[in-house]
This record gives sequence, C-alpha cells and structure tokens, in this order.
Amino acid sequence: MNYRHRFHAGNFADVLKHTILLGVLDALKRKPAPFAYLDTHAGSGVYALDSEAARKTGEFRAGVLRVLDASDLPPLLRSYVEAVRACDAGTPLARYPGSPWLAQHALRAQDRAVLCELLPDEATALRGQFHGDARMQVHQRDGYEALSALLPPAEKRGLVLIDPPFEAQEAEFKLIQRALATALSRWPGGMFAVWYPIKLQRTREPLLRWLRGSAAQSVLVAELAVRAENSPLRLNGCGVALLNPPWKLDQALFAALPALARLLGEDGQGDSRLLWLKRE
Repeated sequence: MNYRHRFHAGNFADVLKHTILLGVLDALKRKPAPFAYLDTHAGSGVYALDSEAARKTGEFRAGVLRVLDASDLPPLLRSYVEAVRACDAGTPLARYPGSPWLAQHALRAQDRAVLCELLPDEATALRGQFHGDARMQVHQRDGYEALSALLPPAEKRGLVLIDPPFEAQEAEFKLIQRALATALSRWPGGMFAVWYPIKLQRTREPLLRWLRGSAAQSVLVAELAVRAENSPLRLNGCGVALLNPPWKLDQALFAALPALARLLGEDGQGDSRLLWLKRE
C-alpha cells in the first residue's frame, strides 16, 4: 500500500474521528462492566509532527493546532484537547496520538483493545509501543477479516472502529458494507464507527443508503466539510457513521460539529451535518 498516515496525522479528518472516538469510549465507561475496543486499521499509534513527512504536507497546522489554540470549546472538544495534551504537552506540538494511543489512554483496568494492522512495520511499532500492557493486543492481520474471527467479544459490549486508508477509492465502500454485514450478523448490538472521506457527494451516498437498510438498530452520521465538494482529487470533508451509538452522543456532537466547521473550514467554507439515518 502507498498510503502512510504520517503525512496526514493531526489533520481535520483526524480531529473529527478522534473527537468522536473519545466520546464513544467515554460513554462506554459510564457503566462499570468491561468493554472491548477493536481497531481494524490501527496504524502505528503515535505520529511525529516534527518529521519530514508531517512538515511536507503541514496538514496538522489546519487541523489539531487550530483546535488547541481555540477558546470556549464545547465539552467534547475539550476532552479531545485534554487527550492530545496528555500525549504531548509541549509547544509546538511534536507528537500526535493515533486511535490506538487514545484508546489506551481512555481504557480502564478491566477494558481491552484489539489492534489490527496489516503492514509489518506499523504492526511492529504498535507492539513496541504497547509492550507490557496486557490490555493492548496487536494482530498483524487484515482488519476486515478480523471482524469475522473476533466478534462478538467476550465482554459483550464495546466499539469497533473501521478507518481504512481508502486506497481502493470507491471500491472501499463495498468492502466496508460486506464487513459490516458480517459483523452485524455476529454482533447486532455492538457499536461501530466507520470513517469515510468526502470528495464528491455522490461517492458516499451508496454507503448511506446501505446503512439505512442495514441490520443496525440505529445509525447516526456526523460529517465535516472544510471546503466545497467540487473536486474528486482532494479530501474536501469526511464523515463518521455511528451504528448503535451511545445515548446522548448526538447532543454532544450537535454542539461540537459547528465549532469544528468554524475552526477548520477554509475561507469560511466550513460546514457540518448531523443526521439520523435510522433511529430506534
């Protein structure tokens, strides 16, 4: 695969995805029973923003740095900032936490994370980072296939994050649908968060139609656009589809999404959308 997240760490898409991830994990912790977190495309865990790769694109400057410098943030974004600062309190920010690090930071002693990463070098980095933490299990394997083998978790509650690099472009949406169909058949009450890119509106509409008809009991979609959807060649926005989302997460996102659109939009073009595709 050609995609490497180190070029894009901390960009606006990461801000949205990680804000929602922390919101779901926080909701799961409201009950004392243990939960499992499964990451299908885990990456390497932590990214160096002072690296040549990150400086080459500079995407983090229009993403995480704008949120860190903002004031009067809604609660969900304040939690995001606190988690980023727990990874690196320095100025300028030199390290950005990926979803595995954020999960480790959020988990309690009784919870567990399963991190799937197909690329050997990134899987090795994950093992090194979480060595000695029995809660963090690293699998060098295809994350989609893992959904068939690892669900439902023994804990019977938890979250699956599906965050592929979308190297297959529009074909990736079909892969997600097949994987979700299998996962929901094995774990119909599980929570799933699916990140997807927005370049042109038509590209994600088939996924949203499929989600409406899926076996999930409820589906909430949160989308963030930083520029107009007028080019298939660059990332104009992104979304996260939440299947069986936790109670009241929609209220927290209702406050957070407009703030992100204001902070991260280019030349006043920022916009957001929060939509229930289906609801219990």
